[in-house]
Amino acid sequence: MANSVLTARKGSAALYDRVKRVIPPPEWATFADDVDAILELKRRRNAVVLAHNYQTPEIFHGVADIVGDSLLLAREATKVDADIIVLAGVHFMAETAKLLNPDKTVLIPDLSAGCSLADSITAQDVRLMRQRYPGVPVVTYVNTTTAVKAESDICCTSGNALKVVQSLGAGRVIMLPDEYLAQNIAAQTDVKIIAWKGHCEVHELFTAADVRQLRENHPDVTVLAHPECPPDVVAEADFSGSTAAMSDFVGQKRPPRVVLLTECSMSDNVSVLHPDVEFIRPCNLCPHMKRITLKNIRDALETGRHEVTIDPAIAAPARRAVERMLAL
Repeated sequence: MANSVLTARKGSAALYDRVKRVIPPPEWATFADDVDAILELKRRRNAVVLAHNYQTPEIFHGVADIVGDSLLLAREATKVDADIIVLAGVHFMAETAKLLNPDKTVLIPDLSAGCSLADSITAQDVRLMRQRYPGVPVVTYVNTTTAVKAESDICCTSGNALKVVQSLGAGRVIMLPDEYLAQNIAAQTDVKIIAWKGHCEVHELFTAADVRQLRENHPDVTVLAHPECPPDVVAEADFSGSTAAMSDFVGQKRPPRVVLLTECSMSDNVSVLHPDVEFIRPCNLCPHMKRITLKNIRDALETGRHEVTIDPAIAAPARRAVERMLAL
């Protein structure tokens, strides 16, 4: 046991090299014990940590085994060779991982890590939409509960929403629940999009005036906006895309100065990979993502809580909706 602890501590010291530009040494010192413990627990329990792009750097670049946006995490969840998956993200992501890995144990470190979009719509709402628009296919954002996915024809993420909509070959599509994502996709296709009124509490706060002020303060800045932002914000931006697409843009284009209009930790995580790029940070925090910490990841691995379970009656149709998306 002593040798494994020593190995973990050497591992945490090596990990710090990745994040030293965004985490000061005194702050890392407060993380080290939890990092050491998580590294050892993962080995001992045959566990992996999947972390969304909005997780803080000590999680994203520290203890996570797989990182990315919702689409990548959904894809990679089908490939993991582990007994336990710890989802460092919000609850719908953990549910998606469980849908795709019904025989594995999936843990969410904090049950209250929710999502304003997932809370904005119910399965009954979807059924009522189908009654109002009979025969119109339903595309549901992955930022929803399993019960809502089960009422849908196919799921999408912000990274593949346009492709999913166009794949259906329909003149009209119901797209739930993010109104702004639906409007931004509608601007790129001839398909008529019927939207719901859900909004992301992080992205809905950005305004077109914010973008204009950024350009006034930083004339050479490149502005990247998430498609959950209002359409007038997206129109003012230089590029709009999923968190993965924004990260790829920075890596490929290497703008000297950039702002990411999305959740705060995204800029920290991308900046670790691109020290030559200056990041301006007028971001908004997601209170739900920030409920995930090193301490409760460690606690999840030590105690086995909180295990995600899904009602078998809705698991099969929900899984079909997700797998249909992944098949594209």
